Parts: sequence; structure tokens; C-alpha cells
Amino acid sequence: MREPTRTYRIAMAVNLPVARWARLEVSGVETLPASGPLLLVGNHDSHWDPVMIGFAARKRRMIRALAKSTLWDVKGLAPVLNGMGQIPIVRGAGDAQALANAVAALREGSCVGVFPEGTRSKGRVMRARSGVGRLALEVPEAHVSCVAVSGTTDLTGFPRRPRIKVRFFDPAGGRPRPDEDPGELSARLLAEIRAITPPTLAYRKRGKPLPGA
Repeated sequence: MREPTRTYRIAMAVNLPVARWARLEVSGVETLPASGPLLLVGNHDSHWDPVMIGFAARKRRMIRALAKSTLWDVKGLAPVLNGMGQIPIVRGAGDAQALANAVAALREGSCVGVFPEGTRSKGRVMRARSGVGRLALEVPEAHVSCVAVSGTTDLTGFPRRPRIKVRFFDPAGGRPRPDEDPGELSARLLAEIRAITPPTLAYRKRGKPLPGA
């Protein structure tokens, strides 16, 4: 499943008005290989991140994201997610089957999108999960790209108009090394992304203390 499906194209078209209203700015999309296995690693601050990243890359690649399995329980959403080629993962459970499915997708030549933090940051600095590094090392022929997205948390500030930026780039630290520890690799990639886009709270929650603060 490397070419955009009909469902994927429709989903991207539906989000065109949102992208325009949010003044979406995209850079670096030309760094994404147009074909072949691609592992795309990004930050996660908002539910809108995968949508805006997918929209930004739509003319280059279809992204098969690792998405939390509970989304498939939402009425009417499962057929859409399946039609878009998304990959369910049980969050926080070390889902071996999800990783196996992601490896298979990469070996088929797909673009697989992963958030190394595993869930939304909610403004907190979070550690990277080792699964991203394991995927990269398991499929060494896959190109690894990073994506930093900002401004998506401002979509909760309606009618205040946000400005979303999506920047694709190759990691400055270079390609994954065969002897690199999966956890260290995940942390290295996330650190480069977060150097561009620090963790951000949703607009409506700014000014409120973080839990435990």
C-alpha cells in the first residue's frame, strides 16, 4: 500500500479548509524520498499533528501512521482508518504485533509515521520510546526522516487564527548506525525535532500549572 488510497485522498481533501485557515507553512518536503521504504519520525503535541503532517506530505507520500488502537473503537472511524492504511498500536504495552506490521509495511516500500513520545506531550518533556529505533534498525534500507510540527495546539483557540508550520528534514546526526542502541537512536531523533519545536500545551490550557507542578 504505497500509493494514496481513495479514502486517503478524500481525507486529505476534507482537511484542506482547515490547512488553509491555519495558514499552513510547509518546508523540506523535497527531502522525503518519493518512493521506497521511509520511516517518518515526528513530535506529538496535538491530535491534529498526524492530520497536518499527512496533509503537508500528501503530494509526496501517503503516510501509514502508528495510531492508538482505541481509535478503531470510535463508531464509523475504523473503516476510514483501515482505508487510509493506518496501523493500530496498543499504547504503553510494547505492542509487538504493531511493530511487526510496521516492519512489514516498510519492507513493502511504504512510508510509516511514528511519534517516538508515544502520546501527546501536553507541554511536558517526554522520553523517546525505543520502538522507533527498533524499526529503523530492523529495516536498515529504510530512509529515516524527521518532521517538526508547530502551531497545531493553537487550533483549540478558535476564533484565534493559528499558524501551523511543518518542517521535514534529514537528521543532522546521520543515518542510524548498525551498532546504535534503539533507545539512544530514538532519543537522538527526538532531540533534533524538539530542538526545533519544544513541547507545547493546548492553547486553552496555557497559563495553567502542569499536573504535579
